[in-house]
Amino acid sequence: MSAHPFKAQQTSARSVERVAFGIFRAATYFILLCATCIFGTIVFKGAGTVFQTKAPFINVPFLSQAPETLFVFEHEGVKLKMGDREFRKFKEDHNLQDIAAESYVYSSGGIWPCIVGTVLLVVGSMAISLFIGISSAIYLNEYSTHGRFVTFLRLAILNLAGVPSIVFGLFGLGLFVVFMPVLQNFDNPAVASLPVGFGHYLNFSGWNVCLLSGWFTLAFMALPVVITASEESLKAVPMGFREGSLALGATKWQSIRTNVLPYALPGMLTSSILGIARVAGETAPIMFTAAYVVRDKMPWDVERPLDMLFQGVMALPYHIYVVSSKIPQNEYTERVQYGSAFVFLFIVMGIALTSIVLRIKMRSRYRW
Repeated sequence: MSAHPFKAQQTSARSVERVAFGIFRAATYFILLCATCIFGTIVFKGAGTVFQTKAPFINVPFLSQAPETLFVFEHEGVKLKMGDREFRKFKEDHNLQDIAAESYVYSSGGIWPCIVGTVLLVVGSMAISLFIGISSAIYLNEYSTHGRFVTFLRLAILNLAGVPSIVFGLFGLGLFVVFMPVLQNFDNPAVASLPVGFGHYLNFSGWNVCLLSGWFTLAFMALPVVITASEESLKAVPMGFREGSLALGATKWQSIRTNVLPYALPGMLTSSILGIARVAGETAPIMFTAAYVVRDKMPWDVERPLDMLFQGVMALPYHIYVVSSKIPQNEYTERVQYGSAFVFLFIVMGIALTSIVLRIKMRSRYRW
């Protein structure tokens, strides 16, 4: 009986294709397996810190208190574990002056200041990068003419995406922390001050380590991703939308604002998700510009609202780095490490999920 005439013939090219397909599939499954092991370990060990078996089933102190030093000691034959504040109160109540206790830094309390600082850094930096990035994309795609200068700009943006984060940290340290001018009012200005009138001077003393320095440093890190994705979203909008608006007598900006941007925004929100993934886990830039190892006050504990921008913060990436590499490792620090990483993953997922929901709603609203 003859073979089926339409059956694919076995050739050397098909054999090579089948082998290549198997290699690609194995590589994909291997990557998924590695990611599952990493995230599974963080979730399994971190959940033991964040959740508990008794009501309210959530470790509220870990999510609502500041980091503290853990003291482990024996009292009347019982091994006790207390944070710094509780330990000092315990000594006062029991009139204990000298007591042998082992101390473990950052192994008690919680991570509330780190959560607040991380959210402020990510949200603020993404707001700045989206504003500057979308504006730059509009200029490059809608207003600029193709030439050497624009080609150079696009090449510079692509190269900026490959700059290591430590370089951005040093850039932020030199520009924002050390050099950035600050408007001040004093009678005897320093030598490096520039008078601007009405008794005010620009003092080139920098913003110091604060939220504002961290925001702009992280925003510059996310800019290449935001600009590239936003420009591609603008290119995806048909030219007929622009031409129809211009034919009705609208100006170029009116055409862009009403007939281009609404349809490109879903893709631009995708760039915000990529930008969050770029800046949220960075430690080197905020270590130089915004993050403190320990800070007693919250960012909003200031006399004037604008002073909040010039306050340093604690942040989860930096906190995890310090607890994992700068202090002796033990069973108590491991609990804090995985608990902080677990919460950090959920914060980043929550912010990214917000962008995804907004993108879906806009995409369903504006369709062509």
